[in-house]
Amino acid sequence: MPRICFIHPDLGIGGAEKAMVDAALALKNNGHQVEFITSHHSPDHCFAETRDGTFKVTVVGDWLPRSILGRCYALCAYLRMIYAAMYLVAFCCTQFDLIFCDQISACIPILKLSRLPIVFYCHFPDMLLTQRNSLLKKLYRWPIDWLEEVTTGRADKVLVNSKFTAGVFKETFSRLSHITPEVVYPIPNVEALEGQSGELNPDWQVPKASTIFLSINRYERKKNLELAIEALGKVAESVGHLQGKVHLIIAGGYDDRVVENKEYYLELRALASRRNLQEYVTFVRSFNASEKISLLNAATCLLYTPDREHFGIVPVEAMYMKCPVIAVSSGGPLETVLHEHTGYLCEQTNTAFAKAMLKFVADPNIRQRMGETGKSRMIELFSFETYSNQLNNIIMSMLKS
Repeated sequence: MPRICFIHPDLGIGGAEKAMVDAALALKNNGHQVEFITSHHSPDHCFAETRDGTFKVTVVGDWLPRSILGRCYALCAYLRMIYAAMYLVAFCCTQFDLIFCDQISACIPILKLSRLPIVFYCHFPDMLLTQRNSLLKKLYRWPIDWLEEVTTGRADKVLVNSKFTAGVFKETFSRLSHITPEVVYPIPNVEALEGQSGELNPDWQVPKASTIFLSINRYERKKNLELAIEALGKVAESVGHLQGKVHLIIAGGYDDRVVENKEYYLELRALASRRNLQEYVTFVRSFNASEKISLLNAATCLLYTPDREHFGIVPVEAMYMKCPVIAVSSGGPLETVLHEHTGYLCEQTNTAFAKAMLKFVADPNIRQRMGETGKSRMIELFSFETYSNQLNNIIMSMLKS
């Protein structure tokens, strides 16, 4: 039985974490023994599979700082991941056959000391996720960006989550022109969730409304959640009073340790209040898998607001649950959402989103029609079985070489 170690910086709740948990499940279902090594894992803020014994999780170096006086988050994350890699190579008792890492490539040279094949899953080049609005920030990021590119090239196999990310990878890492990353869509095991029917948390106080729009994303500014609120304001201008007609639920991953999560949550509440929409917006901070399915079942339509999103797990889950999607017409949703058939792809403006939202307000039957098409598309193109077989074939070919 091949033994595979997943090494991940922070095993909390987010798209990257969900992708790695689902990859681990896919390999476990194919007979592999899978474990996780991470620098942080909280039983109160993680996916169930990393808490209920499905996978062994070893936490290494959580005592290392996450920042220095509220700065240098990237540097600290790199150091924490390198420390975890040193533990894996020098002190871990399990003898693995392959190492699967993601997000931070700086640990790969350390992992190579194990002489094991290394798979690196590139969700998106980290250097493109940080603003450089000062000379000091540019000087700080230069060695980190250089290290990211050079160490990514040390992996034996590079995987990416979409054709969009593959193109960005080639454009960004000019030194790695000899590497062609392989696209492996991070498909969640939605079939396993379909039978769940958990009840909505009564503390969320979701009122009755004929049309419910749902946003599921982490409370991070890059997710552009304010677009959903601003678009709701535009809808209100068209339909008048929203009571009993339209409601918006903003649900997302939330971590008390992350300052941005706290700040952005308060900013969004303040925005809803300024737009006089506070009665028509419900904020949900973190939820379990069963509650997510309940939210998707209750929703008329999912609003997916990030621009140039690398792939986007949530639209896939939504369409499988027969929930249409309104998404920004860029990045991963271009590969998953079929415009005017499983939802709408729009410009990243409140006017464009509101125009699409009003279609669902005007036509109660559009959810069922688009929902059926969406599920059929997911089964045909993005099934967990197809994903599992593709990933297993990659791993087995590396183990045999």
